[in-house]
Amino acid sequence: MSKDYMKYSRLKVLIVDDGEVTRGLIRGVLAQLWITSVTEASDGKAGLLELLRTRPDIVLCDVHMPLSGLEFLKRVRNVSIQEIAATPIIMLTSDSSKETVEAATDLGIQGYLLKPVVLHQLKARIDAILYAPAAGAPTAGAPAAGEE
Repeated sequence: MSKDYMKYSRLKVLIVDDGEVTRGLIRGVLAQLWITSVTEASDGKAGLLELLRTRPDIVLCDVHMPLSGLEFLKRVRNVSIQEIAATPIIMLTSDSSKETVEAATDLGIQGYLLKPVVLHQLKARIDAILYAPAAGAPTAGAPAAGEE
């Protein structure tokens, strides 16, 4: 078995997005990476509850939804339990505005990908988290283009 399979198959991922179809599409992309332990939340408030309940390894979060992704991110980073506050978060959104990217980056995201979700881009972001020299170190950068 490959190193990726071993790491990916053990991951717990939380998807926070108000679009049911979008959550299903993201779940399908994750399944292609052998990630099957996936929980979902339809907004930021439900996402916070799921984060506390399931303690995922990675969160994939939309920006525009009830209790916005940026507000969700802010609240996660302010949780008093360091393990939860440091949870890696990748924003998956259609919002490529400079202000939103900068706000998310300032809040310590580990990635900012534009929808539609592209397998190799999501895998690259997850790899950056899994294989980062310092666990939890932000590796955001500019948003990736949605084509390819």
